Amino acid sequence: MRGEAPGHLAIERVVKRFGSFTALDGVTLSAARGEVLTLLGPSGCGKTTLLRVIAGFLQPDAGAVAVGGRSLNGVPPNARNLGMVFQNYAVFPHLSVAENVAYGLRARRLPAGEIARRVEHALRRVRLSGLADRYPDALSGGQKQRVGLARAMVIEPELLLMDEPLSNLDAKLRVEMRQEIRLMQRELGITTIYVTHDQEEALAISDRIAVMEKGRILQVGSPREIYEQPAHAFVADFIGGCTWFDGVLGGGVLSLAAGPRIPCPGPAQPARLALRWEDLRLATDADPPEHCLPARVAMASYLGHRTRLRLVLEPSGAELHADLPSHDPLPPEGSVARFAFDPARARVFGADGTRLA
Repeated sequence: MRGEAPGHLAIERVVKRFGSFTALDGVTLSAARGEVLTLLGPSGCGKTTLLRVIAGFLQPDAGAVAVGGRSLNGVPPNARNLGMVFQNYAVFPHLSVAENVAYGLRARRLPAGEIARRVEHALRRVRLSGLADRYPDALSGGQKQRVGLARAMVIEPELLLMDEPLSNLDAKLRVEMRQEIRLMQRELGITTIYVTHDQEEALAISDRIAVMEKGRILQVGSPREIYEQPAHAFVADFIGGCTWFDGVLGGGVLSLAAGPRIPCPGPAQPARLALRWEDLRLATDADPPEHCLPARVAMASYLGHRTRLRLVLEPSGAELHADLPSHDPLPPEGSVARFAFDPARARVFGADGTRLA
């Protein structure tokens, strides 16, 4: 991460409970200076709780949080030098755009000239220079989020925290805004912790991703590592589309109930195989039968560069999906075809969810 040593943000064995419910179960995590680390997971997994602990809005029941080697345990939020961007914009309706951006600078009692210089620069960076005197009720959702982003960045925080910042925007604007956030973050080099449940957003914006479930971190890695080498069945299932097959592992072979057999090391046990939707393709005569699945095409959905097929396995009736290039010849709905997969692209998990191969 830009040649910096890891650990600009260091979270050590953090526990947070609400009554009998454990929201964070011994979380340990670090972020390098200047990187974007995304906390990704479903609602209720603990990602926003962890962000609020970092911000100081919640105190951990155990463990420690430090930034730049300075412990934040017991430090109030206003003394942590953190910037925050929220999903609901959190702009002050009675203040103009410029006044909203200047709010944190005035709280720090900076000279008026310095405030004006920084506000002008921040508004230019988020492309709002011509709207400095406008009030929030005259802004679009994307413009309000830009105001929140400028206000968080103008104070030059030690750490930038972003909690589902794009969830209230439409799909096209979300894509545009995540690109702008990434470009601005790179320009400023601010260490950023980004919370989202949107997997595509996480893959697009992150240097690294921490996938969370039930208050625990299951895997931390680059977007490519998380997607292509999931360490846990939950990670594979949550990131991207997967079809699952039950089987039995023994003698160095995984035998699937659906028929195929693939080489797989490991002790004898029940196992599951995951195939990405894009890893299935129409079979040819050269494909071995043990790597093929006969299926009926129940539905074909055109999605632009790809067509998603909803398939029904023959003869079991199990459902699966395949994403095929739209420009390829495709079997018509109702027809039966053979679909092949490369066993090297298969991901095998044990009964406890851990990766076997």
